[in-house]
Amino acid sequence: MEHDAGIAEILNRLAPLHPRNDTFPGEVLTRLAAEALDWAAVDRARPVELAGFRERFLPDCEVTGRDRPKLQFAVLAAAARHGGVEVDLLDEVAYWQTDDFWRYAAYTAIAYVRMAAHRAGVPEPDVCRGLAKTHDG
Repeated sequence: MEHDAGIAEILNRLAPLHPRNDTFPGEVLTRLAAEALDWAAVDRARPVELAGFRERFLPDCEVTGRDRPKLQFAVLAAAARHGGVEVDLLDEVAYWQTDDFWRYAAYTAIAYVRMAAHRAGVPEPDVCRGLAKTHDG
């Protein structure tokens, strides 16, 4: 989320990376969201409260109607991955009959980075830099 990029700008930057009828970059974003949970030391003793999660961490993202279960799936898929469970993304998103999982994975990564920043009391770019360090070198 360099330079305080908004959600629309982030999605516009990611859209060209998404091959039609593929979960990429959704699986990468789900992994990033899981890493943000790890960075925030989320575990059974320090869980994330999902009640009101979207309102707290994605207030600038309107998700309504049929989109709500898609976002919920992405949020829970990242949590499952954090816990060591690999979700069958392709099977789930094929059921949706849309080609937009990557968007909900992006929303999830953004929300979990924001949650991690809030939990640690640091700016969001600090979380992003911390996550990037785990992949350096």
